[in-house]
Amino acid sequence: MEEQLLNLIKESAQDVVVNNPEVPNDKNEAVMQEAASSITGGLKQALAGGGFQDVLKTLGGKADATGNNPVVQNISGGFIANLMQKFGLSSQTAQSIASSLIPMVMSKLVHKTNDPGDSNFSLGNIFGSLTGGKTSGLNLEGMLQSLGGGLDKDHDGDVDFNDVTQMISGAVSSQKAQGGGAQGGGILDSLKGMLGG
Repeated sequence: MEEQLLNLIKESAQDVVVNNPEVPNDKNEAVMQEAASSITGGLKQALAGGGFQDVLKTLGGKADATGNNPVVQNISGGFIANLMQKFGLSSQTAQSIASSLIPMVMSKLVHKTNDPGDSNFSLGNIFGSLTGGKTSGLNLEGMLQSLGGGLDKDHDGDVDFNDVTQMISGAVSSQKAQGGGAQGGGILDSLKGMLGG
């Protein structure tokens, strides 16, 4: 994955890095390598920190891959710190490079990952690379579909008590509409008791 990612970065870095007078020419290649390391490192860090759904939604195209995305923000933050630390770039220059390059590369990565005609990137390959093969056998596409709806009734990216409440409320409403009585409170109360709500 690193090599394909680096190629994406090279396609995107002409104006931001190569033609940037603030980046010494002999450092261009190293800065692009650092961008690749920051992206893979940031994605691994997000996965290790419990952000599996966020990474899946981002790479699967279900979440915006711009600077507003927390996963992309964390990658950019790490890249900025490394540019300042390793290459002596000013904070302003590092922020300018990161805010242009990282969202651009992430958007291209998401596009290629979700393009059935592009075999260089796929969710399975990327997650396999990021986790050392621990996700092999997982139906990532199926998981991604369920994140778009399914059990996540309030569409907040996780399945929690609010989703259960909405499912039960919907079932109780349809039961009432069919003249089935008003037992919803009992069901909801017992669920709250079980789930500690």
